[in-house]
Amino acid sequence: MTIRRLLLQLLLCLTATAAAQTDRVKVRIFAAATVEYVSVSFDLGVYRLYADDTLIDSTLTEGSTIELARQGNAVNVSAGSYHYGTYRQVRLEATDTACILCLNPRGSASRSYEGNLVVSAAKAKGLLIINDVEFETYLAGVAQSEIYGDESDIYRVQAIISRTWALRNLGKHKNDGYNFCDHVHCQAYHNRCVRPDIMLGTIASSGETIVDAEGRLIETPFHSNSGGETANSEDVWRTALPYLRSVEDTFSYRMRQSDWEKSISEEQWLGYFSKKHHVDTSNDSLRHLLLSFKQEHRKAKLLQVPLTRVRVDFKLKSTFFSVDYDSTHRRVILRGHGYGHGVGLSQEGAIRMVRMGIPYDRIIQHYYTGARIYKNPNTEHHYVQHYVAQIEQIIEEDRHRSSQTKSKKDDWLGRLFRLRDREEREETYDASRQELEHDWQYEW
Repeated sequence: MTIRRLLLQLLLCLTATAAAQTDRVKVRIFAAATVEYVSVSFDLGVYRLYADDTLIDSTLTEGSTIELARQGNAVNVSAGSYHYGTYRQVRLEATDTACILCLNPRGSASRSYEGNLVVSAAKAKGLLIINDVEFETYLAGVAQSEIYGDESDIYRVQAIISRTWALRNLGKHKNDGYNFCDHVHCQAYHNRCVRPDIMLGTIASSGETIVDAEGRLIETPFHSNSGGETANSEDVWRTALPYLRSVEDTFSYRMRQSDWEKSISEEQWLGYFSKKHHVDTSNDSLRHLLLSFKQEHRKAKLLQVPLTRVRVDFKLKSTFFSVDYDSTHRRVILRGHGYGHGVGLSQEGAIRMVRMGIPYDRIIQHYYTGARIYKNPNTEHHYVQHYVAQIEQIIEEDRHRSSQTKSKKDDWLGRLFRLRDREEREETYDASRQELEHDWQYEW
């Protein structure tokens, strides 16, 4: 085994906590769509095609494309006019850590992923498409899908939260044959990580999770924006957790999702409480309360009606709103703050805190009361720092050639492996040297 392979195994596989560890995960992708057909092209590295556990093609590389289509309870595999056959299960196996494939499903936007792909016929309809991928690679894709920003510590915070959630929920879809889906039911995972700064934040967080006072992994809910105050867990999901307490959050002010407004007719607003929740809206005091409800601080209910129900039924961005009544037009104006359920970390608040220079561990402790970051002592931190330094070098190179058009072979993952390979051979990387095919295609 080469040094390069050993380093990547140490860096990208075993991430442990006091309670759990894993090296790879299986993630159902396109979970919210019904995909009957998908073409798969290969952007980097070499893939092997297995059909019902039999190797049928070992030469799938850049320029190759195959088509997968559901046919009854099986998968039809073809490449142009050539028909491989129809099989119970199809597996595309990467021959290298630096392998990328692109999926183009009919009716959905294309996506690219690293790792392996396993495709079968779903129980209901469509294809069941599973990405079998390194755990840390998955987390980088989640961080990219779940939050925005330019600072790597933003992604470090998100990666720690997502790692903690994933390790707590490894068996969430056990009966379905995979660990997670790519929808908000689990964590968004809508593409491979295409930015080195996001991977930098993810790898820098290697071995870090969030635990309670007893060292147990905590629940780590997050939302887009708290509106200035987070919510208690029992106000949203009934269960009171000591680390999910309402906290003042001025960091979420004046961000993208800080404020919102919605206009509803008086008849619709009062009718909703009257018909659905049996509130006597002919009672002047009750009627007045419904038309002048205020929240200087978060509340859980309006006239004993859970605000979570109101939010869902009126499709509101949050439960943190106050009511103004426009008597001239007989309309109710809801003026709200924040976006999401409000429990746990406010992503836009965290973004503001990073930009203010607040350390990532203090950001997490601000939103998860009494919790702390656990740093797994088994993590090979000297390898992590070596990997981080190499990604930082790639980011710096990108700054100096930002105006240049990049090819697929300029993908940061491929460049990392070319840099690592030259380092093994004690060569100096020369960015101006012409890249040849044998410089970026490897077999272990």
